[in-house]
Amino acid sequence: MSSLEEGRSLSENGSLQNEGNGLYTGDGSVDFKGKPVLKKNTGLWKACPFILGFGCCERLAYYGIASNLVNYLTNRLHEANVSAARNVNNWQGTCYFIPLVGGVIADTFLGRYWTVGVFSAIYLLGMCTLTLSASVSALKPADCVGSVCPSASPPQYAVFFIGLYLIALGTGGVKPCIWPFGPDQFDDTDPKEKGKKGAFFNWFYFSNNLGALVSSSFLVWVQDNAGWGIGFGIPSVFMAIAIASFFSGTPFYRFQKPGGSPLKRICQVLVASFHKWKLEVPKDTSLLYETQNESSAIKGSRKLEHSDGLKLLDKAAVVSDSEMNDPNSSSPWRLCSVTQVEELKILTRMFPIWSTGIVFSAVYAQMSTLFVEQGKTMDKAMGSNFNIPPASLSIFAIISIIIWIPIYDRVLVPIARKFTGKQKGISELQRMGIGLFISILSMSAAALVEIKRLHLARELGLVHKKVTLPFSIFWQIPQYFLLGAAEVFTFIGQHEFFYEHAPDAMRSLCSALSLLTNSLGNYLSSLILTIVTSYTTKGGKVGWIPNNLNEGHIDYFFWLLAGLSFLNLLVYIVCAINYKQKKTSSP
Repeated sequence: MSSLEEGRSLSENGSLQNEGNGLYTGDGSVDFKGKPVLKKNTGLWKACPFILGFGCCERLAYYGIASNLVNYLTNRLHEANVSAARNVNNWQGTCYFIPLVGGVIADTFLGRYWTVGVFSAIYLLGMCTLTLSASVSALKPADCVGSVCPSASPPQYAVFFIGLYLIALGTGGVKPCIWPFGPDQFDDTDPKEKGKKGAFFNWFYFSNNLGALVSSSFLVWVQDNAGWGIGFGIPSVFMAIAIASFFSGTPFYRFQKPGGSPLKRICQVLVASFHKWKLEVPKDTSLLYETQNESSAIKGSRKLEHSDGLKLLDKAAVVSDSEMNDPNSSSPWRLCSVTQVEELKILTRMFPIWSTGIVFSAVYAQMSTLFVEQGKTMDKAMGSNFNIPPASLSIFAIISIIIWIPIYDRVLVPIARKFTGKQKGISELQRMGIGLFISILSMSAAALVEIKRLHLARELGLVHKKVTLPFSIFWQIPQYFLLGAAEVFTFIGQHEFFYEHAPDAMRSLCSALSLLTNSLGNYLSSLILTIVTSYTTKGGKVGWIPNNLNEGHIDYFFWLLAGLSFLNLLVYIVCAINYKQKKTSSP
């Protein structure tokens, strides 16, 4: 094996720093100049405030556009409701698909720091373009005259949508990198530092939702009352502040080197294992190919121990007789290291856990769809002169998140730590499971509110009248509050899981995959809605979700989602019990 090692060039120059005196990090991180990084001067909570500030301001900027976008399209660009809803859905779907591109770019070429920097600049350019489109008279349609509303011209549409999709491109590059960049500031090889990492995920999510809260309340009011130019201009300023905050922390950051194309390494394992499908995997797994250096051949990655299962992939690391006799004959497309094979095994094992997040995201999608439709049929009065917009009740989900994160971090984790003996209190998998259970309660609460609402409609003889019922919209608060709590457990746990359990050199890509569940969940919700509508309207029936909800049964739809969530939880429990964690064989 030594001769083979001499014939294969390594992409990693030098070894990971793990000095005996503990002055340097042991996870391969470097400073801005690429030198070994001193622990005492960098990382931890010295670096995190700059990242938290970026997260808060970036989310404020994003939701400053997203929260009220459909109203801008209908009220200012004079689009029809269906067209406006379709444009918003397409844009949001793009925002959650582009992270796959950003994740690959970060892991392959730029690293997380520069990917955030480059795409943040694109983000800000899009924000400024959008602000101009809402401020300059020539770039926006004329106001309505009576019932006549002139449509936007092609150039006006072009400027607006260029700005909008530059924002999608920017946020798509930032999302998969900023989440793992924060945990990068904690040394995985130091038990004390690693134990503090979980708190970052909690407080980063907390800062994100502070930004979202300001956008969903104050900025929406500004846009509706003070004008769209200033309403888009304020988020643009905060995006500039976000960029300034991020770069201000540069001297304190720890950086992980990009490990090369993760997609290329995956393809190499598949090709090599297919090429050697006739070869047998040796019973002594130490005979499988691995670099002899202390460090992995993959930049920014520790070595991974061989794991049982998925034996077919192990064939990619089997050394053939020709490769043993002639080391120069080996190729990365014919022979892969155990670490490289284990990368693909890890992704394969993570897939079932990842897939259960899609159903949760489908449930979460109801907060901006059927929860709002349900609220429109209820009494929205607050006092004598103010009506609550149904969409504004999502603030209670944000408030729930802001309340639950400190409770989780400061109360639940210390209590759980006493029982489990683990620094985190509970594992990421346990945390996600709790969130999936709470989501069932949220759908059940929504169904019970609807049952009460329909009962009142029957009592008052208003079933066949499309009118608002004297039933306070505040009855919806529990379902929003529960869904916010579920988000704290599931979404944050999901982000932590895809960081901790991902291969070192694939963390940005895996973060992007976790974000993809949001997009797929929305599509799943639309599919379920289409199937239910088609089935329940047969024979001329009004169906579960008619235009007049007093005649329908969206409570049945909520119970359906609760049932699917219960089945999803059972599948998740089985997957979680059988999940095998990665094991590193080098520091």
